[in-house]
Amino acid sequence: MIIGALEAGGTKFVCGIGNEHGEILDRISFPTEKPEPTIAQAIGYFQSKQIEALGVGSFGPLDLDPDSPNYGHVTTTPKPGWQNYDLLGGLTSALNVPAGFDTDVNAAAFGEAKWGAAQGLGSCVYYTVGTGIGAGVYAEGRLVHGLVHPEGGHVPVRRHPEDRFEGTCPYHKDCLEGMAAGPAIAARWNADGGSLPEDHPAWEMEAHYLAEAVTGAILLLSPKKIILGGGVMHQEQLFPLIRRSVARNLNGYVASAALDDLDSYIVPPVLGDNAGLAGSLALGIEAAGGD
Repeated sequence: MIIGALEAGGTKFVCGIGNEHGEILDRISFPTEKPEPTIAQAIGYFQSKQIEALGVGSFGPLDLDPDSPNYGHVTTTPKPGWQNYDLLGGLTSALNVPAGFDTDVNAAAFGEAKWGAAQGLGSCVYYTVGTGIGAGVYAEGRLVHGLVHPEGGHVPVRRHPEDRFEGTCPYHKDCLEGMAAGPAIAARWNADGGSLPEDHPAWEMEAHYLAEAVTGAILLLSPKKIILGGGVMHQEQLFPLIRRSVARNLNGYVASAALDDLDSYIVPPVLGDNAGLAGSLALGIEAAGGD
């Protein structure tokens, strides 16, 4: 069985094909431009591969309610041209195959639950920390939706006591994304994060904000694994800083053996930067009636 997988990002589209065993057999990527030419390029790729089902993990916000007349649409994104665009409908009308659809970060959580760091655990929370911050939630064996879907990048966070930066989020200023996404690091320190040394104070401050989010996820959702991915998390020195800050925040309150070994509990994605595409493949497998 050949399954199509699409990781539709705000910067680039990654298209691939795989099989029911989770193996990615081919992939291409191209810039995310205006909707029509971008979707046409994706359709052309998948038509050439004769796929039997499709999984789509997309930037959002999205309408994920199958009963909604706008199911499959990108909704209130600030990305020009994509507001209220019928992403899923444009794909399925051309390809005529069953399709699974979710946020890109929910797809990444799904991929890690199926084949990665949370395999066999039944629950995890996945944060992607890059140009923006998103959170995917997998709980009791399924991806979590509700009014829309988790928007963990926009939760309020307690300020670092030495931080006077107002935040970059156009909606909330000092939410998690506004304080800790890549553009916030660059604006606060007047330098791209990749150019800052490992011992720069930026990383202790960054770890503070990410630990605020992780602590809240532990207390609210009680996941069996926290996975931190995205470009900012390529700064591996962040992991020990985050773990120490989370331990201070929890202060022994949550009685779980998993939290005695935070090195194994707060982890990078096993699937690396392929987590989103692998998760989209998993959505397609599910849509095709597989496990």
